[in-house]
Amino acid sequence: MGQRVTIQDIADELGLSRNTVSKALNNSDGLADATRDRVLRKAMEMGYKQLAFASSLMAMAQGERPHTFLGASPEKREVALFSTVYLQGPHFASLMLDAFQRELSQLGIILNTHRVSEEDILKHTLPLTFDRDRSLAIVCVEMFDRSYDEMLCSLGVPTLFVDGPARLHGENLPSDQLYMENTSQIQRVVHDLAADGCTSIGFIGNWEHCQSFFERYSAFQLGTHMEGLEVDPRHCIRQNYADGIEKILAENNSLPDAFICANDFVALDAMQALRTLGYEIPRDVAIVGFDDSAESRRSIPPLTTVHIHTQVMAYAAIELLRSRLEEPSLYFRQVYTDTELIYRASTKRA
Repeated sequence: MGQRVTIQDIADELGLSRNTVSKALNNSDGLADATRDRVLRKAMEMGYKQLAFASSLMAMAQGERPHTFLGASPEKREVALFSTVYLQGPHFASLMLDAFQRELSQLGIILNTHRVSEEDILKHTLPLTFDRDRSLAIVCVEMFDRSYDEMLCSLGVPTLFVDGPARLHGENLPSDQLYMENTSQIQRVVHDLAADGCTSIGFIGNWEHCQSFFERYSAFQLGTHMEGLEVDPRHCIRQNYADGIEKILAENNSLPDAFICANDFVALDAMQALRTLGYEIPRDVAIVGFDDSAESRRSIPPLTTVHIHTQVMAYAAIELLRSRLEEPSLYFRQVYTDTELIYRASTKRA
């Protein structure tokens, strides 16, 4: 077998369909846990690139669980999840956290969710449900207020941010951080759109909202520059798109050949607004999203997007926590997991 292990290679080894293996690796619904575990173990055994770093977790699953990961005292068996939103349904993090919680439970650790309110943010208070003495670590998802995040980092409890506040001027948090890879696939889609004849490309989404949005916007700007395309400022829409994207698009004197959007839900809002204004997608304007949400596959037309490997992010989160708890003096790390461009009918290259 060649050096690069593919999904088809894993399917052939197990006698399963490629679709079944893909579902297991992407933590999709509708698959038995036993089948999912069988696929993941075979993928790690074969050195599949998305799971190659997870070999230490395999050792844990087989009983070699380091006591340092479980904390210095028996009562410390909880990881606290902090979030400003309810993480459920289509949010990419809900799929990641399903896998994350499953892996924690195999290590005898409970994941407790704590909702951070607007008042908590303003007053720098912790959720009443949070017990610092029982918590091994704090994992933050959809936590984008830099001042509050810095307060969390000062508590003396290891923190891990899944995404985080935008580093507009290079500011960084004193914490481990986990991201999906936001740059290469955006640059690739800009290149492909240009190759397909697009001479103008725009961006929709508030690039100051979080680091991932900022990286996607930066990749869009770099990609258009590398392709020699001038970006019309009217085609970069950062306003509150949910409250007025139709109005903004209607007031523009022109549209680009394509819009790249900060995520799928921004893209779906834009598609609905464009259809209301009488435009046809992709004939009049192509649309690209990010996240590969279930809604992106059901939209009309189906949305070209970037797939996030949520199962891989869950393994990466476990490994970051394990190594931080075993070696508290480690330098802080920023880990990116691979993403994959998926073409559908919202662009001409489907």
